Amino acid sequence: MDNMSRTLHKARSDDGTVIAYERRGEGPSVVLVSGALCTAATEAPLASLLASRFTVFTYDRRGRGGSGDTAPYAVEREIEDLAVVIDEAGGSARVHGMSSGGVLALRASAAGLPITQLSLYEPPFDPAARSGTQPTPYGERLRDALAADKRGDALALFLGETGMPAEMLAGMRQSPVWAALEAVAHTLGYDHEVMGDRALPACLLHEVPMRTMVIDGGSSPSWMRESARLAADALPRGCHRTLTGQTHEVAPHVLAPVLEEFFTS
Repeated sequence: MDNMSRTLHKARSDDGTVIAYERRGEGPSVVLVSGALCTAATEAPLASLLASRFTVFTYDRRGRGGSGDTAPYAVEREIEDLAVVIDEAGGSARVHGMSSGGVLALRASAAGLPITQLSLYEPPFDPAARSGTQPTPYGERLRDALAADKRGDALALFLGETGMPAEMLAGMRQSPVWAALEAVAHTLGYDHEVMGDRALPACLLHEVPMRTMVIDGGSSPSWMRESARLAADALPRGCHRTLTGQTHEVAPHVLAPVLEEFFTS
């Protein structure tokens, strides 16, 4: 049913990069921005649930899926990519960003993109980080692995950094999904640049003018929940929601009604 109700498109970003996107449903426009290692396909279950009330746009961020990838990378180019999708959505849109995709959406909002309402799920700022600090060992090792085109090593670094146990990581390396993740592992460097030093960017948050909801999962690590609360408090028009029992891998059927309520209020 979803394959019949969606339409596939391509647009061209300001630097000429082709951005692939999908459109579902009818109603006010909502754009979903995915996080690290994710594509438009990752957001499809949530998009399908929202499509009964909204026209939902999912897209492959540059370097992923059907989208192109023009060097050198810059966060500003990703903001331009999102601007093109919003333009395709009618010139303005509600936006929901997942994890580091939420941070990209925050940066886009502060840059003046026509976002009417903004929702973020667990933007992974580190409450203990301080702005202007030196690069972390993780960041340096990720850069080195990607510079040597060792995508598997970069992927293992990222998954270990997010807390995946060594035995689970070893098993994942042998699974069919590993090759698919390796195919987009070079974009881990892009998300790393989006996150910067991972400190909560109070000055940036103060420049986000629209109503913004920051959501966390009640069973997520305490630092993620604290980060969500701090971000909501720093936003001029921020609010905070916790989804009981959810983790960073939030269930679409739990998230969808919360977004629907917020985007129609």
